Amino acid sequence: MRIAVTGARGFVGAAVRRAAADRGWTVHGLTRAEWDLTTGPLADPPEVDAVVHAAAAVADWGPPAPVWRANLTGTRHVAAAFPGVRLVHISTASVYDPFVPTVLAHEAEAPVTRYLTPYAASKAAAERALTGRGNTVVLRPHAVYGPGDRTLLPRVLGAVRGGALWLPGDGTALQSLTHIDHLTEATLLACDPATRPGTYNIADADTVPIGDALRELLAARGVRVRLRALPKGMASAVATTAETAWRLTRRPAPPRVTRYAISHLAEERTLSLTAARHGLGFRPGPTSFADAATW
Repeated sequence: MRIAVTGARGFVGAAVRRAAADRGWTVHGLTRAEWDLTTGPLADPPEVDAVVHAAAAVADWGPPAPVWRANLTGTRHVAAAFPGVRLVHISTASVYDPFVPTVLAHEAEAPVTRYLTPYAASKAAAERALTGRGNTVVLRPHAVYGPGDRTLLPRVLGAVRGGALWLPGDGTALQSLTHIDHLTEATLLACDPATRPGTYNIADADTVPIGDALRELLAARGVRVRLRALPKGMASAVATTAETAWRLTRRPAPPRVTRYAISHLAEERTLSLTAARHGLGFRPGPTSFADAATW
């Protein structure tokens, strides 16, 4: 196989690049230094069998314009640069409705018309932009974790204060998490022209209560914490007030509690994997933080 990978130095893109190279595939890594995909299609794209579009702006706080340029305009330019080529677009489970629980969601339940962040809204718009493009696979992972993680683990560690971690809700909300190895495996399966184009949820095989997952993750990192519950209604009120104050003062960093975080931590966010099992032959393992000490 010959593939191109956008965002080849990012968390997901770098993992895909390594895994493909390990299989003996020819990999063209496309980084921002080589192609700013917000400026237009690549002038001289390599000849490949598939392109993995992993580049994205993942920030859930800050000015919306750069996020939209990266996630929507960038996706359009990738599609234009590789016409007819199998396109594997790394989307997100954040395209599901953030205002209601996601309970073993099927792919047809998203995108929706309401979102809490430019990130989710722009990723949903990118999916819509690819509607009707043949030979396209859209993957929707949720809460990707593992070696190289620059988002999930740092946020969890940064939220620990005085040996305690305040958690919106009671910690029992079920979650579908996605180990980077499982996402990488699904991505390489999706590059195969024998697999079925379409949209697929991608996650670990099992679902886990968020409180148990956080305890296990932090324990694997050698961090002992007490989980403290913050009622969802109270957390939402605090987050709304904080977000308003942060925006008025134009602070670049997000408040410690946001409505987006609450929507993911206090509500069930689980995904059906039926389509991926049948369409891609996806066979993930269970959620595991056994290697967390090395992240």
